[in-house]
Amino acid sequence: MRISADLKTWAKRIKRDGVTLWFAGKNPRTPWYAKALGIFVVAYALSPIDLIPDFVPVLGYVDDVLLLPGLIWLAIWLLPPEVLAECRSQADRWMQTQGSKPSSPAGAVLIVILWLAVGLAVWFWFECSFCD
Repeated sequence: MRISADLKTWAKRIKRDGVTLWFAGKNPRTPWYAKALGIFVVAYALSPIDLIPDFVPVLGYVDDVLLLPGLIWLAIWLLPPEVLAECRSQADRWMQTQGSKPSSPAGAVLIVILWLAVGLAVWFWFECSFCD
């Protein structure tokens, strides 16, 4: 039972820190590099497409269990302490009142554009690699 409670606490912290990054991205005192990583992490977390698809046995959940929490931790670590405290309190208030993650139609469009750009880049790379 103790392990289950620890995992639930850890998962709640990860979820809260994901929302914290959402607010940190809008905070003018957040350094540009922390904003860039935070935007990437939030976009990846909300993206319907994973680096490793979930249907791949065992490896499919590696990004959900290791990669995403690791990136969230790194982005949180890059935030100045006063910005982190402010954004965490905003995230706590949001989760208590709204009960869900913030959403953004513009963010969804950005994710689709990002994946299309990656797909085009891979396609051009494969196309040019066979040009010789």
